[in-house]
Amino acid sequence: MGNRPREVDALLAAVAKQDVPPTRVVLVGNGSPLPDFTGSGLPFTVTTVELDDNLGCPGGRNVALARLRDFGDVDVAVELDDDGLLVDADVFRTVRDLYAGDPRLGIVGFRIADEHGETQRRHVPRLRAKDPMRGGEVTAFLGGGMRMLAETGDWPADFFFTHEETDLAWRALDAGWKVVYEPSLLLQHPKTSPARHAVYHRMTARNRVWLARRRLPLPLIPLYLGTWTLLTLARTRSAGGLRAWAGGFVEGVRTPCGGRRPMRWRTAWHMTRLGRPPVI
Repeated sequence: MGNRPREVDALLAAVAKQDVPPTRVVLVGNGSPLPDFTGSGLPFTVTTVELDDNLGCPGGRNVALARLRDFGDVDVAVELDDDGLLVDADVFRTVRDLYAGDPRLGIVGFRIADEHGETQRRHVPRLRAKDPMRGGEVTAFLGGGMRMLAETGDWPADFFFTHEETDLAWRALDAGWKVVYEPSLLLQHPKTSPARHAVYHRMTARNRVWLARRRLPLPLIPLYLGTWTLLTLARTRSAGGLRAWAGGFVEGVRTPCGGRRPMRWRTAWHMTRLGRPPVI
C-alpha cells in the first residue's frame, strides 16, 4: 500500500534469512509506487508490479499469482502482506516438507501472533480457539501457503477486503483438498482490530452475504446469515458500525455475487466433522 516501507524492508530481510530460499519473489504495489531493489543486497531478485489503483487484498494477490505463473516454475505460493513478519528461518523449509509429505494438502495456514507472542482469538481458525498451538485440519485460514489454485481458481477479487480466505478455503475443501493449520509456522503481526478500516463493517456484511450466495446450499444460507446477524448484533457496540453493516448486508443481497457454485453436502458434512459446520 506504500505506507509501510520499513515493514516491507523487514519482511524481505526475513525472507532472505530463510534456510530454504524462495524460487521467486513478486512484490505488488497496490495502487502505490515501489522502490528500486537493484543493489539492495538481497540474495534473490524482487519482481515488482505497480498498480495504478488499489485492487484490494485479493485483487493484489491475484496480480502476483499471474506474474508468478508467467515464470512457469512455481508449485506452491506463499502469500505475505506487508504488515506481517516471518520470525523463524525455517518457515519455507517446513512448508516445503509439509507439501512434499501430503499430495492432497491444498492450504497451510500460519499462526499469527503479535510481538509479545499473543495470538488473538479471531486468528485461530476454529471455534474452540483457547489453544492457538493446537494444529490440524481446519476449514479456514489467515495467510499461508497454497498449492491448489490451478484447480480452485484464484482469490475472489470482488471481495476487496474480508472473507476472501473463507471463500478460497471452502472451494479448496469442496475440491477435495486439505486445509491445515500449522502453529509452528509463525507470522508476526501487530495486535489490531479489523474495525480500524473504514470499510470494515460494510464489507464484512456484504461479503458474508456474497459468500453464502456463492458457496452454500440453499437451505444453509438463511441459517448461516441468521447466525451471523445475531452475533453481529450482540458484538457490535457502535451504532454507526451497525448502520454500515446493515447497508452492506442489503448491498450483498441486491448486487451480483460473482457466480454461484455451492459446495456439495458431503463437503458441508466434512466441515461439520472438522468442528465448524458452514452455518457459523
